[in-house]
Amino acid sequence: MILGNVNDEEMEGVVFSPAMKRAFRYLKETDFSKVGDGRYEIDGNRIYATVQRYQTKPEKECRPESHRRYADVQYVAAGQEFIGWCAFTPALVVAEPYNEEKDITFYEKLEPESYFVLTEGSFAILTPKDIHRPCCAIDEPSPVLKVVVKVAVELLEEEMQ
Repeated sequence: MILGNVNDEEMEGVVFSPAMKRAFRYLKETDFSKVGDGRYEIDGNRIYATVQRYQTKPEKECRPESHRRYADVQYVAAGQEFIGWCAFTPALVVAEPYNEEKDITFYEKLEPESYFVLTEGSFAILTPKDIHRPCCAIDEPSPVLKVVVKVAVELLEEEMQ
């Protein structure tokens, strides 16, 4: 997992893969207040964004999840939420087995669970080994405008060769 803010000047000096650079360029150059909810292709199925507006929920209503085919860049364009996180371990109990069509596995709980807060402009890069519980309310449910950029793991692996 990597945390940061797209507006930090230090972001310019961070070494990211070309695919991740494209994801961040999209996040920095797009005015999401003028973009409707839905899926937006950046590079077909290899890199795409999902724009979503929702109310955060109490933690107990948010389910831990992971993905196999994509790394997430979860970016909060407006509002704030906290996310639970833990690294994958074989001891995690699967609540719903992997759904290939939706590229998602759900877990009973995160163990051990850590937390971080995403505020306007901040992001988290979550790989398939990062089990996460997104959409959690900090105190009370509140509106969030969030963009999740999906970057194919296969593409990231190609770029490393």
